[in-house]
Amino acid sequence: MGLGIRKDDTVQVLAGKERGKKGRVLVVHPDKDKVIVEKINIIKRHTKPSRSNEQGGIIEKEGPLHISNVMLVCPKCGARSRTAIQEAAGGKKHRVCKKCKEVID
Repeated sequence: MGLGIRKDDTVQVLAGKERGKKGRVLVVHPDKDKVIVEKINIIKRHTKPSRSNEQGGIIEKEGPLHISNVMLVCPKCGARSRTAIQEAAGGKKHRVCKKCKEVID
């Protein structure tokens, strides 16, 4: 829970060549503080032919971004915002948007 961003969240890029773009988080690497966002930071990878990829050639895929360069977009209010952790009555924890005070998940 320490990162505040999870898989399938919508995020906006804050810094770098992709600044201002929004996308869906595909993978979160908490040990490296990196996220992979759909259709953001596209890199080209030159690959040899193999059993899984018989053709080989140049493959385009998403590269990782540092987690500090992305910010969560609230699904309720549509603005990018920080999150707070709030405990519900049953002892379950939820992420809450700091701008509109709505539960995110």
